[in-house]
Amino acid sequence: MRPYHHKKDELVKRLNKVEGQIKGIKKMIEDDKYCVDILIQIAAVRSALNKVGSIILKEHVKGCVKDSVNKDNSEEILDELVSTMLKFMS
Repeated sequence: MRPYHHKKDELVKRLNKVEGQIKGIKKMIEDDKYCVDILIQIAAVRSALNKVGSIILKEHVKGCVKDSVNKDNSEEILDELVSTMLKFMS
């Protein structure tokens, strides 16, 4: 079981909302809506995805990383964590 398992329902709910927002953006483009309105919706989607990622990252650190460091696997897991965080932030 993954450390985010207890938040799975919340994460799925957030992702369903993002999916709806993406469909809304697609419709806005198809309907030739105002550029600024579309860009605002894109920013909202980015923010929502960042929130999902932040929740998973937090649970990863509190679960997987903590467990691996306790098993003296720290160098490898910390390298993986840094690499993951750099990808997540870009």
